[in-house]
Amino acid sequence: MIPCANPLAQYESHQEAINAAVARVMSGGWYILGEETRQFEQEFSHFCGTAHGIGVGNGTEALQVALAALGVGRGDEVITVAHTAVATVAAIEAAGATPVLVDIEPEYFTLDPTRLAQRITSRTRAIIPVHLYGQPADMNAILALAEQSGAMVIEDCAQAHGARYRGRRVGSMGAAACFSFYPTKNLGALGDGGMVVTGNQTTAKQARLIREYGWEERYVSRIPGWNSRLDEIQAAILRIKLQTLEQDNGRRQALAHRYDTLLQDTPLKLPTCRAECEHVYHLYVVRAEERDALQTHLKRHEIGSLVHYPTPIHRQPAYEGRLAIDADLAETEKAARDVLSLPLYPELGFDEQDRVIEAILDFYRK
Repeated sequence: MIPCANPLAQYESHQEAINAAVARVMSGGWYILGEETRQFEQEFSHFCGTAHGIGVGNGTEALQVALAALGVGRGDEVITVAHTAVATVAAIEAAGATPVLVDIEPEYFTLDPTRLAQRITSRTRAIIPVHLYGQPADMNAILALAEQSGAMVIEDCAQAHGARYRGRRVGSMGAAACFSFYPTKNLGALGDGGMVVTGNQTTAKQARLIREYGWEERYVSRIPGWNSRLDEIQAAILRIKLQTLEQDNGRRQALAHRYDTLLQDTPLKLPTCRAECEHVYHLYVVRAEERDALQTHLKRHEIGSLVHYPTPIHRQPAYEGRLAIDADLAETEKAARDVLSLPLYPELGFDEQDRVIEAILDFYRK
């Protein structure tokens, strides 16, 4: 079986170094917010081009911590997209704010700035563009609208570690940015993990307080907070994997280029990379009119594929009928009907990729 993603293969490719790092932490006797976390915060924020990194428990909590650190809460509206992981909206609600959903650009699956402009109100406190599938959102347009309205931009970079927008790393352009280190991400832990990055010292200080009960000194809460801490074992693992992130992203890009070349004559609509941007292909997402039939065909050939995402957030049972949404989410609805993620991860062999391609070509020969 060829899986759609394979975090085990990534562990095996770094097994010796990861095992040594874990053993170092285990024998060191310090397991939460120690030197490994401090070093990783510095290394990853430097990689992103920001001054500060705050390690937290997961990507969802990274968004919640960032919103709280920036003072976003009850009575505030936060604009984002419906075509994203539910975590984006869950974090907004956890922060006490109201999510407002707008449509996506059909070519790039990211927040459509023209629709954003129509939804900004006096209650809009923040905008969360999602750099989906490894593709940067149109940050110049989004930042310009935010500046005009006085809203803050928080980048959701959970699927775009290392991507670039006009020469700048994602995560370096907003008031803050949030990353997930879920095992399947471009930079994935062997468990949960997340980080807030920011160039603002005050925001960083607030985020550090919030992630640990508001403690400025132990057991003394200066502000309300909660427990969201990146543990030492995951930080040590992530430090190892960060060393090869650019190489791994390069491999993802090479695999994506082969898909582009060898599938160009099929009816599939292949991914489009935004001009002057670097797509890091967390997922290789095609559009297929016969999506479900193609997915079934691939499964018969022992090839894994996934739909990211089959049900837009405004259609989810937990949220349907109670979110503020754009009057027309046509592109979001269409994407849910026809997107399909093909196998792509750095350890995928070209021979395995050829099996995927041949199975797709076989489907369209019928």
